[in-house]
Amino acid sequence: MTGDLISRARAGDGEAFQALTEPHRHELSVHCYRMLGSLQDAEDVVQETLTAAWRGLGGFGERASIRTWLYRIATNQCLNALRAARRRPAKAWDIPGVEPPEPTRLGDAVWLGPLPDSILDGALGVPIGPEARYEQSESISLAFVAALQVLPPRQLAVLILRDVLGFRASEVAEMLDATVPSVNSALKRARSTLERQRTDWRRQDRPPAAGSPQEDAIVTRFVRAYESADLDALVELFTDDVFVSMPPMPLEYEGREPVARFMAVLLVPGRAYSLVPTRANGQPAFGAYVLGADGVRRGTSLFVVAVAGDRICAMTRFESAVFEAFGLPLALPGR
Repeated sequence: MTGDLISRARAGDGEAFQALTEPHRHELSVHCYRMLGSLQDAEDVVQETLTAAWRGLGGFGERASIRTWLYRIATNQCLNALRAARRRPAKAWDIPGVEPPEPTRLGDAVWLGPLPDSILDGALGVPIGPEARYEQSESISLAFVAALQVLPPRQLAVLILRDVLGFRASEVAEMLDATVPSVNSALKRARSTLERQRTDWRRQDRPPAAGSPQEDAIVTRFVRAYESADLDALVELFTDDVFVSMPPMPLEYEGREPVARFMAVLLVPGRAYSLVPTRANGQPAFGAYVLGADGVRRGTSLFVVAVAGDRICAMTRFESAVFEAFGLPLALPGR
């Protein structure tokens, strides 16, 4: 069946080409997102990958599967994008009349964006090689993707292909036009770098299962505290080392007290807040709205929450520009 589709696609049958490639689109999007840290950039690269595959199908030797061949093209397209990248610059604090507290530190990966769970459908159940070191749910968390962004491009590609997707070293070497020893060397360096950041993305307390009563309980408490602007109740939900970031602003806060000072800036007593639930990177997420004097609730930000045990260990705030990708409106009727 695949051979027939390849023959028809080589003859110019666009529907046959789509039948070959469409089953892999979502997993390619997730792969490119891991490498680039941005859904928009990933979608652009996936489109470039499919265009290159269509043009290069005549050279497909069928020594590997269509899936592996597409991963080769996508990975190299990502590497090209990383080498030519003009990453968006850090953005200054822009809430008028409000001064943020002194940050704990400044982040580097200000281009990092959220990944809607709708794109994960069909992408996490893909075949993974036995040498993969990370669970699929762990490898799409915001903390893990953020940690990946500090790796040099070639090391980044090797680590994802080997430790996340489980491709053999020989397969990765062929994908990258490299030798097996160079792949193993790059992997060793990448693992060492990622291990040094381990506390930033891997915790002893595992998150509860998505949609479980345990997750629902912490989410319910979070929504109640936020919508009522109850800062004390919100802070009670945080771990001692809770971490807050807000791309594309570089400000980062770590620890209960710094995070509490930041949340006090966002939550103004007497103001009406609404949170609309969604999911990003396999984690609970919320579109945050504020009721205006005109009776309209306007979207201000998207929060992605990381849960460890029965506490919130991290929260990432994104601007409302990401709402469209999540199917969230920019405004809601007042209530």
